[in-house]
Amino acid sequence: MVNFQKEKTLVSSFFEALDATSDSDLPDVLRQFCAQDLHWRGFHPFNEITGTRAVADRFWQPLKNSLTRMKRRQDIFFAGTNSLDPVADVWVVSMGHLMGLFDHPWLGIRPTGKMAFLRYCEFHRVSQGKIAETAMYFDIPHLMVQAGQNPFPPQTAAHLVQPGPRTHDGILTKDQPIEEGRKTLSTINAMISDLGQWNSDLPLEDELARTWHDDMIWWGPEGIGATYTIDRYAQQHSGPFRAAFAERSGTSHICRLAEGQYGGFFGWPNFTAVPTGGFMGMPATGKPGEFRVIDIYRRAGDKLAENWIFIDLLHFWRQQGVDILARTTGIEAS
Repeated sequence: MVNFQKEKTLVSSFFEALDATSDSDLPDVLRQFCAQDLHWRGFHPFNEITGTRAVADRFWQPLKNSLTRMKRRQDIFFAGTNSLDPVADVWVVSMGHLMGLFDHPWLGIRPTGKMAFLRYCEFHRVSQGKIAETAMYFDIPHLMVQAGQNPFPPQTAAHLVQPGPRTHDGILTKDQPIEEGRKTLSTINAMISDLGQWNSDLPLEDELARTWHDDMIWWGPEGIGATYTIDRYAQQHSGPFRAAFAERSGTSHICRLAEGQYGGFFGWPNFTAVPTGGFMGMPATGKPGEFRVIDIYRRAGDKLAENWIFIDLLHFWRQQGVDILARTTGIEAS
């Protein structure tokens, strides 16, 4: 067993304080739990923010003002050391939805007065008893669709308010066997090796079967959607995605870790690629684009069973000359 209880308790307490705190007290909450020079990464239009006051002012206060009575509905929670830097600090990972009543506009998205769910996943690096670094990735287009402002053409897979693990065991509050985490990380690394090549000389379905269960579930971002089984994943995402891009760079991650049967990673960006075929119903531009991604995985046995994906599609399309958020809401991002 490896004990990450101190770091998990810190992050859990931070979450509880965020839920319970009024907008005006948010800067105090961030100062209590985070380093003063907190390095925060978020999807467009937030990008990189430095300092607790700036994170409170630019992200948390506007969001909590829009999603009133906001509560965290957490589906996955685990921790570990960064396998890419074994002497680094512990990272704590949380994934789920931020649920509230969509009462006021956010980023130009029209409020509905109804329940709304913002898909999120975040990685927190804990150092000297404080959160020193955060990657907070969230699916803004998914919220836009809930509000009736679909920013994209019809997607290849399904739009859903996505559930947590089928096994309902994703919140790891107890210590996990070291060997289980190692197995998960090894399986993720093998999958990355296959994914990063696109030239395994195997049919796509056979390549996927090396590291995925046949009844895999891929919970993709809005604009692409969720898909089930290797065959449908190949048809509804992996095949079309590979056909749409060329000159894919190597994979680059800032953090990659696993605990028990859960693991994941994030990059800034994870990779770049050039759209040379139609992608998401839009024509090719021939311009390189960055993919900022968080992937979270559940392993079952010796293969991966579920995968939750967060991709900054607003950032990608802005690099292609299309400001999706401004085009849909009529408000230019700063």
